[in-house]
This record gives sequence, structure tokens and C-alpha cells, in this order.
Amino acid sequence: MVRLHVKRGDESQFLLETAASARLSDLTPLVARIYNGRLKVQRLCSEMEELAEHGTLLPYNMQGLTDEQIEELKLKDEWAEKCIPSGGSIFKKDEIGRRNGHAPNEKMQQVIKKTIEEAKALISRKQVQANVCVNMEMVKDALDQLRGAVMIVYPMGLPPHDPIRMEFENKEDLLGTQAALEVIEESEAQLWWAGKELKETKVLSDYVGKNEKTTIIVKIQKKGQGAPGREPLISHEEQKQMMLYYYKKQEELKKLEEDDDDSFLNAEWADSHALKRQFHGVKDIKWGPR
Repeated sequence: MVRLHVKRGDESQFLLETAASARLSDLTPLVARIYNGRLKVQRLCSEMEELAEHGTLLPYNMQGLTDEQIEELKLKDEWAEKCIPSGGSIFKKDEIGRRNGHAPNEKMQQVIKKTIEEAKALISRKQVQANVCVNMEMVKDALDQLRGAVMIVYPMGLPPHDPIRMEFENKEDLLGTQAALEVIEESEAQLWWAGKELKETKVLSDYVGKNEKTTIIVKIQKKGQGAPGREPLISHEEQKQMMLYYYKKQEELKKLEEDDDDSFLNAEWADSHALKRQFHGVKDIKWGPR
């Protein structure tokens, strides 16, 4: 199997194994699905951390308002009474005013937090360093774990406007957000390798040959953005290590220069003839007028 090291820009995303005979018309959308699936898991983890801390999302017309404003406008979160966490809730006010503050109890919080850690680990970029390939089944497994945790903690479900529920139902609205810029639709996805666009009319072996043990770096981006930038000769981490090495070397040279300084030879205690002159009574002779 050919191993693809998928990157977005200069950042590693995941490893994927595929056959050299794979059609790029199938491979490119698959890479985009895994890429977008990982983004979905990351968005869900972020929102679920807030869910564990501050409960369900407030209705849009109540978000960002103070308690006084809510009381004055006579607004009410009707979903707070319907979406009660298992085991009851504890109040922890959301200072941003985005969630209702009725958080799950400590035990249920741990269920959510532990599941988040496990889901993140499945699709983490660290899998690249560990030489572990990611596939769509792993992404689905991470999503199922997160969905299961929410069902355990909120058996009555979440409000329809909560972004977690919207993500699970594939109804998320990312318009105008940073997350929308990261997503690459399957129809807009494009793969590049060695400065060449991998055209969907061809198969992978047309570019990399038929050796099934090949590992290549491919970059995913949107169509129309042109060729991605070349890989730097050294990574950012390697550059930091080199700068640290040369800084230490420079400091060592400075110290050696200080140790080689022979200006102390002009000091009185360093005069090898001082004792002899003292015995002859010719110490501290001045030839000028007193």
C-alpha cells in the first residue's frame, strides 16, 4: 500500500494508506472526507468542553444578555427544563453568556471529558509521529463515541439550536466563522504532490509508480488556489534547535576569549622581578622630579 502523508500548508494532518492503482477521482474526495471529519471532531470536542462546564446553549435571543436584561425583556430558556443532565445539574455561570450555566454533575462531566480525550487521540496529528494511519472508520468511531457520551449525560437530548446537536445531524452553520475557512468541500478538493496537481482523470501510479511501499507527501487545498508553497529545507523545530546550538556555541567562544585575556600580566602581583628589586632596594624608583 502507498502511504500518503497528508498536509494542509506546512502542517501535518494524517497518514492514509491506499493502493497505487487507486483512481484519484475516488482518492481525492476520500482525503477530503477524512480531513473534514477530523475538523468536525475537533469542533465537537471544543463545544462539548463548554457543555461540560456550562450546560446547554441558550436561545439566540438570550445570548450575551445580563440577568437584568433577560428579566426586563421577560425572556425564558424553555429548553433548560426539557434538557436536564442525568443525575441533575450544578450551576456554573457562563461569563460569556452563551450557555445557560446548568452544568452536569462532576461524575457526568468526567464522562464527557474522558470521551473527548479518547476521540481527540484517535484523530490527533500525533498519529503521524506514531506512524499510525487514519481512515474514515476511525473518524466515524470518534464521532460515535462523542455522540454516545452526550446521550448518556443528556438522555432527553440537546436543544435543536445547540451546535453539538447540529453537528451530529450535519446541520451545522459555519457561515462567517473561522471554521468555515478550514473546511474543504469534496467537490473543491485538490491534491498536490512534488509541485504537481494530481488530476482526477488519472490513477495514483501514473505519478508515483507501482511500488506499493512508497511514502509520499501530498497537500490538500481548494481548487483555484494554485500550487502550494514548497516544503522548507528544515522544519521549524529543527531551525529552533540550530539557533539554540549556535547561540550556545557563541556564548562558549565569548567565555574562552575572556579566559584568554592577558591584561592581568600588567598587575604588580604578576611581576616576576618584583622580589629581586625589593632585595636590592630599587623598588618604586621614580625618575622624574618629586
